[in-house]
Formats: sequence, structure tokens, C-alpha cells
Amino acid sequence: MILVTGLPRSGTSWAGRMLCASGELVYVNEPLNPERPYRGVLNARVEHRFQYICRDNEAAWLKPFQDTVSLRFRWHAELPWPPSPARYLKYAASFTHGRLTGRKALLDDPFALWSAEWFADRLDCRVVILTRDPVTFAGSWEHLGWTANPADLLDQPLLLRDHPHLSALAQAPPDRLARIAALWKAAHESVLQMRHPNIRVVGYEELAADPHFGFRSLYEWCGIPWTDRSAATITRSCTGPAEEAGFAWRGTSKTAFRPTDSRTAAARSRLSAADAERVSRLTLR
Repeated sequence: MILVTGLPRSGTSWAGRMLCASGELVYVNEPLNPERPYRGVLNARVEHRFQYICRDNEAAWLKPFQDTVSLRFRWHAELPWPPSPARYLKYAASFTHGRLTGRKALLDDPFALWSAEWFADRLDCRVVILTRDPVTFAGSWEHLGWTANPADLLDQPLLLRDHPHLSALAQAPPDRLARIAALWKAAHESVLQMRHPNIRVVGYEELAADPHFGFRSLYEWCGIPWTDRSAATITRSCTGPAEEAGFAWRGTSKTAFRPTDSRTAAARSRLSAADAERVSRLTLR
């Protein structure tokens, strides 16, 4: 089983889709997204963005996630009427087909970032964490009109216990750009503390600069067979037009991968020079 995580807009959907080019995996999108509670996929109640899971609260999570990574779809959990019938049928079919054909689950979930060590330890997942340059990261969030809410992390006592540096988010300035920078810095410091051997941290810019080499290395580390099909799909998907349609975040996932030129996308910054300098200063390590 594989988990691809990192802050939203760090390339997790892109990386997840490229790993699925092998044909050996079933793609599962954001089971920990609290605004899309599909209980057939994950039969648990998600209460926070960036839900923190550890041994001290795993009773509510271990069995549901064992079902998810084993591709056991909980048919009755969303009845009498699922919130999205199309999504219900899609996952019911993909889980059943994947389990019967011996495929593994790939979870693409930015909201699992702070729970990465639990996934690696308790579910024996190979965890790929995507990191991104703070300026291009902030520019992407600013472009989409997203903001960071410190309460997502501050309202979780176990998370603050295990990552006490997150308490600094309570003093984050109120403007949007500063909060985005504070979230990036908080995530960066937490990722630096993660030492589990099943976790691999990959820079988005580094992967985008040479996707063929980078993904081949990830395939090997994840135990996925590298094939001509994989190589062709990655080359085609990472050298397409670099256009990106604008959209607004309305509570559901808007991070879906689309073919693009990976090098151009990685280098794109939408901030003014002054804002870029400010983000650099706020995230200085």
C-alpha cells in the first residue's frame, strides 16, 4: 500500500497519478477530506482538516483504514442514498475489481500529512511526502484564493503534544499570505522530524525537473514494476501544454492532476516580487 501526501498544491495528485500509470494500483482520492465523507471508502468520521492519527486515538481509525487499504468497500455505510451515487459506484467497482485482481491501494491524501508516521508504522504503507518551494506554494494558494486556518491544527491536542512547534500558529498574523507561509513552515518542521524508514520525502521541483528519472526511482522504492507503459504515460503526461484553467475552491478537491509541462508548472510563481520576498522571509529556516 502507498500513501502520497504533502500540503495541498504540492503535487500529490500528479505524483499519485503517475505512480498509478503502472496499472498495478487503485487510486483513492482524499479519504481524510472532511468535506467529502464517503463512508464506503473510509467508514469513519473525519472531524478535522489534517486529521491527526496516532496510537493513542487509533481505535476509531485502524479498522476503517485497514478496510480502505485492503480495498474492502463498505457497501452499506452510505445507504439508503449515497451523497454522490456516481462516486459510490466508481469506488465500489474499482475496489472490488482491484481486490479480485490483486492490486494495491494508492491513497492520494494531503490531509494525511501529519498522520504519515502512523500510516507507515501501523498500516505498513510506503509513504511519499511531496514538499514544494514556499514561494511557488504560496503563489498557488493565493491564486486559488485559499487561506490557512490555524484552528485545523490547534484544535487537536494530541497533534500539539507530538508536534509542539505547531502552537506557534496561534500567533500567526491574520492576513492570508502570512497564514499560508506559517502553514508551510509548520509542515516543513514537522516533516523534518519524521524518521520512519517507510517514509520518503521528495521535492516537487526536483521530481518535476526530471520526472522520468524521479518516478523510476519512486517505482523501485515503492515496489512497483517499471514498464514501457509507465515510462510512456509519464513522458506524455509531463510534457503537455502548461495551461491551467482557473477555478475556486468550494470545499471539494480541486487538486486533480491534468497533463502539463512539469518543469514549467514547478517554476510558476504568481506572487509579486514584494510578496515573494515576504514569503521567503517568513519561512526562513
